[in-house]
Amino acid sequence: MNILADGIQDDVGNVTRFVMLAREPVIPRTDRPFKTSIVFAHEEGTGVLFKVLSAFAFRNINLTKIESRPQRSKPVRVVDDLNGGTAKHFFEYIFYVDFEASMADPRAQNALAEVQEFTTFLRVLGSYPMDISPLNRACSNH
Repeated sequence: MNILADGIQDDVGNVTRFVMLAREPVIPRTDRPFKTSIVFAHEEGTGVLFKVLSAFAFRNINLTKIESRPQRSKPVRVVDDLNGGTAKHFFEYIFYVDFEASMADPRAQNALAEVQEFTTFLRVLGSYPMDISPLNRACSNH
């Protein structure tokens, strides 16, 4: 992407980011810090979310964002408690995670291979350069 004009913002701290879409994955460079964004839905079971997130911790990959959203296709699951006769309502969730590594990093590739063992759905949304501006570095150190 060519920069046509530089410094045209009206706010000194403004940061504009652009997204490039491609049908085939593009493996990013490894000469600067990258983040990767993924979404997944995990299998049912005790401790499954812990197992998924541990795949990153065991490889010293920092998670910078974790968000959960109810699945639109399966918003509510009702389970009948046979002992008490009461219905329990559960949401099935999709998780959005950002982590500090690029898909060119073997640690990220190995972590996602392990994550796939515990998920019913996994999609890599992409890897992109981290913002390494002085303002962002100062904020992340506190």
